Amino acid sequence: MFWVTSIDPRVRIILALLFSLVVVSLKALPLLLVAFAMGLLILPGSGLSWQLTLKRMLAMDGFILLMLIMLPFTVAGDFWFSIAGFTATWQGLWRAVEIALKANAIVLMLLTLVGSMESVTLGHALGKLRVSRSLVHLLLFTVRYVEVLKEEYQRLRQAMQARAFRPGNNWHTYRSFGYLFGMLLVRAMERSERVMEAMQCRGFNGQLPMLAQLRMGLMDWVFISVMLAALGGLMYLEIYRVII
Repeated sequence: MFWVTSIDPRVRIILALLFSLVVVSLKALPLLLVAFAMGLLILPGSGLSWQLTLKRMLAMDGFILLMLIMLPFTVAGDFWFSIAGFTATWQGLWRAVEIALKANAIVLMLLTLVGSMESVTLGHALGKLRVSRSLVHLLLFTVRYVEVLKEEYQRLRQAMQARAFRPGNNWHTYRSFGYLFGMLLVRAMERSERVMEAMQCRGFNGQLPMLAQLRMGLMDWVFISVMLAALGGLMYLEIYRVII
């Protein structure tokens, strides 16, 4: 049993959000390293695979890599090096490192606290936190039926292949994929209507009951206390510039 999974889902969501807000406000690189280390310390208790977590973080880093490469050339400051007439600065480098640390620390903590949660549990926890009921239902039904839509897409693709369709860089390919996604949208709408009618026949009144009740325990309060103390310490060191 991994100890993070025993923490109340509401606590995990709130602390993940609070952690993100604190990390975004940090500027000192040593404090950002400490924030990243906090995620690393909690990760073993979440039950997540190190390899899978690393792959997800690298996927996120891929989106911001270009921005990090460009920052040293776009931020004014002290000369670092020059290439093809473009000057890189040390201030730009540190800004890129700062953004990378913030992004990775936040994503790691979100994966650890929220990513280790079952989607149904996440939906019910959001509902208990007074998140819009429509958004909660949208999340739960998306998770439930995304695999169904994937299977529907695969069937349509197999039907195209059975008719000797081979994609290429031509108008026929573009038009065929347009028909494909149009048909997928139509079938998704028809299925949603059937599902809604079936739920109404079973007495659906706009609420999804949760069998397991969420209750705060000693472990939850201990975790809250430790996290708040750690985040408060980071904010204190940042505000009073104890670490530069």
